[in-house]
Amino acid sequence: MEHTPPSSPATAAADMPLPDGPLSRARPGRERIMAAIRTAAIEEFSLHGLKGTSTQAIAARAGLTKPQLHYYIAGKEELYEELLMQVLHAWKVVFSFDQAASGPAAVLSDYIRKKLDHAFDAPEMSRIFTREVLDGGKNLEGYWPNSQAWTQKKIDIINGWIARGLMRPLDARLLLQHIWAMTQYHADYALQARVMMGAPPDTPIDREQVARELTAFVLAGCGIKD
Repeated sequence: MEHTPPSSPATAAADMPLPDGPLSRARPGRERIMAAIRTAAIEEFSLHGLKGTSTQAIAARAGLTKPQLHYYIAGKEELYEELLMQVLHAWKVVFSFDQAASGPAAVLSDYIRKKLDHAFDAPEMSRIFTREVLDGGKNLEGYWPNSQAWTQKKIDIINGWIARGLMRPLDARLLLQHIWAMTQYHADYALQARVMMGAPPDTPIDREQVARELTAFVLAGCGIKD
C-alpha cells in the first residue's frame, strides 16, 4: 500500500484556491508567487514605508489572501529588510568606480549614467531607501559604516585625480552628494519631473537628454574636458 507523504506548508499554500486577481488565472509555482509578493511589497513599501505598509495590503496587491501570504513570509519586516538590502547591494556593486577606466571623464560619466538608469528603471526601489531615511533610518544603522567606507574609496580616487591635475580642486564628498541628489531626483520626484518637462503620463521622459545635460554640467563644474 502506497503512503502519501504529508504536504509541506508551501505545497499546501500552492494547493489552496486563489482569489480573483492576477494570480488566479493559473496555479503558480512558488517562484511565481514569491515574485508577485516582492513586486507587491516594493509598491507598498515605496508608497508607505515599513510603518505604513500592512501585510494585508501586500497580499491584496499580490492577488493573495493574508493567510496565503503568510505561508511564504513570516512578516513584513523580513521582506522589507530583504528589499532594502537589495537596494544597498546594487548601489555598492553597480555604482562602484571603475579604477581601470581612462580617467575622471569616463568614470564620472559612467557613474552618472548608471545612477540615472537606476532612477528611471527602478524608481520604487530608490524610494524605499528614501522613505527609510525619512523615517529615521533605524534599519540602516548597520549599513552606514560600510557606506562610509565605500564612499571614502570614491573620495580617494577623486582626490587622486585632483592631485594629478585632471580636475579642479573641490570637495570630493560634496561632489558625490550632489550627483546623488541630481540623479535620485528622477526617482523621488518623478511626478514633478514629468510635469515640469511637459511629459504626458503615457510618454517616457527622454532620459538621453537628461543624461547628456547632467553629465555635461558635472564635468564642466569639475573642470573636466570630455
